[in-house]
Amino acid sequence: MSDINYKELLLKPIFKGNPVTVLVLGICSSLAVTVQMKGACVMALSVIVVTGLSSFVASLLRNTIPNRIRIIVQLVVVSLMVILVDQILKAYAYSVSKTLSVYVGLIITNCIVMGRIEAFALGNKPIPSLLDGLANGAGYGLILVVVAFFREILGSGTLFGMRIIPQSFYDAGYMDNGLIILPPMALILLGIIIWIQRSFQKDLQEK
Repeated sequence: MSDINYKELLLKPIFKGNPVTVLVLGICSSLAVTVQMKGACVMALSVIVVTGLSSFVASLLRNTIPNRIRIIVQLVVVSLMVILVDQILKAYAYSVSKTLSVYVGLIITNCIVMGRIEAFALGNKPIPSLLDGLANGAGYGLILVVVAFFREILGSGTLFGMRIIPQSFYDAGYMDNGLIILPPMALILLGIIIWIQRSFQKDLQEK
């Protein structure tokens, strides 16, 4: 489509139309892979790549896919991208791949990936579809990284495995918050992020 606003296409999924905080999609992985920043960043990059390439390929095939089997074709495309990403992780980042375990494979079931193919890629040209997929993956990844930042630094006192909170704090009586690394706290943090974003967006809309 010639009237696509590329700026909005790239920025809306990251901020005002974030698929996690606005549409509440793909929240399951926020409970499992956000204990540490390293795992969250790798998962975020994986989803960005899968969402972007899947939307791109689906858009290339959009005029040749019979409507009655489009979901099957989409699953095949997404599965292929996930397998490629998973194999690359196992080859070049095996320890992280082992930490993420089955969650990389579960990208296949991520509502954001299939949702962008259905909502955008099947009705638009390949390049806008690629950008839309990348932007929505980035919006998802941003939330993962934010949640992981607070969980790791408050729960372990580290970032990317490196000590951030000085030992003197612990000597003075500071203790890591063990509760924040439990899955329920990931959901609570995510709820707080959703509340903050929607509060700001409401204020902006009123202005």
